[in-house]
Amino acid sequence: MAQLEAKIHEVIVTTLNEDGKAHSAPMGISEVNGYFLIKPFKPSATYNNLKRHRQCTINYTDDVRVFAGSLTGRRDWPTLACQKITGAYLSQALAHSELEIVDFDDDDPRACFKAKVVYEVTHAPFRGFNRAQSAVIDAAILVSRLTMLPAEKVQQEVAYLTIAIEKTAGTRELEAWGWLIDKIKDAGIDLK
Repeated sequence: MAQLEAKIHEVIVTTLNEDGKAHSAPMGISEVNGYFLIKPFKPSATYNNLKRHRQCTINYTDDVRVFAGSLTGRRDWPTLACQKITGAYLSQALAHSELEIVDFDDDDPRACFKAKVVYEVTHAPFRGFNRAQSAVIDAAILVSRLTMLPAEKVQQEVAYLTIAIEKTAGTRELEAWGWLIDKIKDAGIDLK
């Protein structure tokens, strides 16, 4: 069977820490031939949790504060118990998929966990992201790579993304944007 083209989905992956507490992290995951490929960096809590407990939840949310919050020390989002796995999903998720890890490659610097869906449910309709929500997600990706990118690249990207924030941001997007901008400034990058 031919491999289908991989599409990357920006989601929140929820795993369980060793103490049983939910750990949610933004991640770009791929869906290939009916499986999700989750590729956390090593070391990371998501990597450790998936290696130890071979289950997780994929959360689909339009609350971009979760993406920004995970990168700025705001991780305590309300969760609910999963139906078919031992795990949790975000209470504000519009939908979630409960996954079982079926295989993994322990490559450096990113492992690849292959997972199958054991249960999926839609809680509310997804109406799409507005430009500000997309800008926050892009800025969150920038923040996750501050140590890998030159300051000029971050400055250029933030300047461009600011246009969408100024035109279409609501209260949640402005809050998330502020957290990310503070994180960028704390990294010593001047945003003029």
